[in-house]
Amino acid sequence: MSEVVLRAENLKRFYEVKTSAFAHAKTLKALNGVSFELKQGQTLAVVGESGCGKSTLARLITLIEKPTEGHLMIDGTDVVGASMEDLKSLREKVQIIFQDPYSSLNPRKKVGTILEEPLVINTRLSKAERRESAEEMLQKVGLRREHYHRYPHMFSGGQRQRIAIARALMLSPKVLVADEPVSALDISIQAQVLNLLMDLQEELDLAYLFISHGLSVVEHISNQVLVMYLGTAVEQGNKEQIFDRPMHPYTQALLASTPFVDPTRRAQRVPLKGELPSPLDPPPGCPFHRRCRFASDRCSQELPLQRELENQLIACHNAPV
Repeated sequence: MSEVVLRAENLKRFYEVKTSAFAHAKTLKALNGVSFELKQGQTLAVVGESGCGKSTLARLITLIEKPTEGHLMIDGTDVVGASMEDLKSLREKVQIIFQDPYSSLNPRKKVGTILEEPLVINTRLSKAERRESAEEMLQKVGLRREHYHRYPHMFSGGQRQRIAIARALMLSPKVLVADEPVSALDISIQAQVLNLLMDLQEELDLAYLFISHGLSVVEHISNQVLVMYLGTAVEQGNKEQIFDRPMHPYTQALLASTPFVDPTRRAQRVPLKGELPSPLDPPPGCPFHRRCRFASDRCSQELPLQRELENQLIACHNAPV
């Protein structure tokens, strides 16, 4: 049985925002009660439109920010109330790969220096040991040892993302947060990087939190899928259930707008009405009701709680079955 390495319980992150110098501060609920588990060797994909809370979730899990409410357990330790020493240890266990391989690497440093930096800060390895670890990691991600002496501008986008992956793995983390890691790459390169991530996961028994807009990418790499809308989790389930039998109207609309090569996978178009509401002024009741074709009076008044339906968790009063 796989070990649970990451658990979120009713995770929330709020910000106080002033829209003008004289206005009262408003509360932006970037993340409003998200719960999930991530097991060793598994991939949880988090999908949704821009502004749904995906990046906020990534910042909490990588300990860049602290939750406003709820609990976040990393390898059995609760981040809330953890000591500075515990937080330092937890940060080594959770690493991140950023979206843009062009801006995430320091152009003034050689690749070897970039890879060794986490080891310099967090370990007592000798210079020779650090170099050996860096060169081995370059080979592990499909690059050559002699790339150790080169600068980032000498590499293609796909190669730079391989370097970013190598850097994230230098401290042997248990959880890797991949924040849209292939969206900035050419289509021809995306599959290579995804296959590399899957090979590394199998070899190192890594857990991935994979953030993406592209559902076709998610289907290729994920085990579980978490669909978010305006800071809330609207549907959760295993990959097969989400793609074959989506139950939330928002998930159905996302899938219907995803291009598939296989004509049997092309769902009937389900257009989304209206614009994404402002997180500073969310609608009452279900946050999706103003764009939902199944909305009822209850939806505009009462926030739906997550319930289990055919082994999926869904937050919808009128889930079509």
